[in-house]
Amino acid sequence: MDLNNQKILVTGADGFIGSHLTESLVQNGYNVRAFVFYNSFNSWGWLDHSSPRIKNSLDVFAGDIRDPHGVKKAMKGCNVVFHLAALIAIPYSYHSPDTYVDTNVKGTLNIVQAARELEIDKIIHTSTSEVYGTACFVPISEKHPLQGQSPYSASKIGADQIAMSFYSSFNTPVTIIRPFNTYGPRQSARAVIPTIITQIASGKKHIKLGALEPTRDFNYIKDTVNGFITIAESDKSVGEVINIGSNYEIAIGETAMLIGKIMGNIIELEEDTERLRPPKSEVERLWADNSKAKNLTGWKPLYAGRAGFQKGLEETVNWFTNPENLKFYKPDIYNL
Repeated sequence: MDLNNQKILVTGADGFIGSHLTESLVQNGYNVRAFVFYNSFNSWGWLDHSSPRIKNSLDVFAGDIRDPHGVKKAMKGCNVVFHLAALIAIPYSYHSPDTYVDTNVKGTLNIVQAARELEIDKIIHTSTSEVYGTACFVPISEKHPLQGQSPYSASKIGADQIAMSFYSSFNTPVTIIRPFNTYGPRQSARAVIPTIITQIASGKKHIKLGALEPTRDFNYIKDTVNGFITIAESDKSVGEVINIGSNYEIAIGETAMLIGKIMGNIIELEEDTERLRPPKSEVERLWADNSKAKNLTGWKPLYAGRAGFQKGLEETVNWFTNPENLKFYKPDIYNL
């Protein structure tokens, strides 16, 4: 699919991945409508910090993904929808699971129902590697069993199934992109890499973390954004679930020590019980098989392997340690 001359909607455009994707689409010359979460401050989230050229090029729609009427209104006149709006914090899902069902499952239903009625040309629905749970085999392919080990992951499994059911039932042109652990500038401090960087940047030597042994496949934000666009452009992606990951596995503890080295600090790691997931809820191992994305769409990570991960971390550290960016974070507070 050629994205030129298409009206593109991005839900969750005010968030971490959504803002980067929105900016990239505008920079590529595409016609973009940004769906941001309505609030009384008239904030566009991270898009507030975009360049004037980006902001002046955007058609911004403020609404709530849980409202089917607003969702349909936002989608009118659009050809392609990137659906990223979701609640994603795992700890918060333990005490507020109902909001995750409303936002992630019902929100996705609103998108695909409107897409069916409006005859949208393509829907890119955002999943997560958390739906796989602890790896039964590695690297994890799209055929891996789905395991809801937290209310968050369960809600995303539900959302994925709702989206794909519309492809199967009504031939709605849905593609599911399944990013592994995306990191980079603007990420919330609820995620482990910003947590580590902001604690070190604030002068701490004893870094508080949750479990140190679990492994993750970290995917730099530029690679994730390129994955979204490449999958949208591919005619072969409709009806498919596609992993976007670096195919490199590293433990949380080792990641923290690598960040400390990049920042030139000697640190010690402390396991903070407040940050631990319930034992059966912890995802112990994630490692992406990204061969389907490569073979089907031609996408491949530019920040791959140990060297690519270090390069991505260096760019992330440079952004977070800029005082103008660090001021948005509260290193002394555990962020759910």
